[in-house]
Amino acid sequence: MGKHVVVGSGQVGTHLATKLLAQGHEVTVVTRSGNGPAGATRVAADVADRRRLTEITAGADTLYNCVNPQYHRWLTDWPPMAESFLATAEATGAVLVILGNLYPYGPVTGPMTEDLPLASTSPKAQVRAKIWVDALAAHEAGRIRVTEVRGSDYFGPGATDQSYLGDRFLAPLRAGKTIQVPWPTDMPHSWTYLPDVADALIVAGADERAWGRPWHVPTTDPVSFRQLGERMAAILGKPAPRMVQLPWPLVRTLGLFSPMLGELRHVRYQFVAPYVLDSSEFQETFGVRPTPLDVALKATLAS
Repeated sequence: MGKHVVVGSGQVGTHLATKLLAQGHEVTVVTRSGNGPAGATRVAADVADRRRLTEITAGADTLYNCVNPQYHRWLTDWPPMAESFLATAEATGAVLVILGNLYPYGPVTGPMTEDLPLASTSPKAQVRAKIWVDALAAHEAGRIRVTEVRGSDYFGPGATDQSYLGDRFLAPLRAGKTIQVPWPTDMPHSWTYLPDVADALIVAGADERAWGRPWHVPTTDPVSFRQLGERMAAILGKPAPRMVQLPWPLVRTLGLFSPMLGELRHVRYQFVAPYVLDSSEFQETFGVRPTPLDVALKATLAS
């Protein structure tokens, strides 16, 4: 069994650490507050402190970057943390596994594959793109071993209130009330199941075929908000829910008072046209399939 350092104990980091522990690994979870699942060594530290992170990671096989600053703080928070991860991976020899996302691709036509250019002109997406570009350059120079795993919008047990399929969606669904969503209700969209994200991170960290390039998390076929609501209602034995889209001017106005809602303008393109993630290369290379959607929805509702 190996030693793994998981930085971040949010909706992905917690699943990842729990799965690694269940496999019998030694797991250290690093957060600013010292939180983490039972069984892990929990350490409170500033991730941007490269000396401290290097000290914690010494002797580890794998270092997982699962941190996620608040979206409106990406420009200030990400650069020093990314530099710390690179320095730590180089100093310790641990494989660096980065939890990425699809933002750097920007608007695309057709399914997203890993060979797409990181062409977004959004400053926040460019910050994320630079994390990977710098890490890949260090890998190609022989300084580190690295891979990045990218998924679409998350759902599942442990999803935070930032998830579009979190409590704001599930609470009215369970109560038989109207579900309000900020985007078109019938647009196909890829949704990535949180336990599948953790599984993909573990595979990518352990298999050298994954190193030196990005991968997409195994993800099921795209479905709309309405289709998700109908399928979950059927699981609960309830009639199909009523669903309405909030007017975009209202969302923009609410964004004046909520930093999270204010940032939605940067991702609007992802929901007003089909947003499709192609994860076939990961599935074919590593023989890993996404959790069937109805199984994932049942687990989401049960949580």
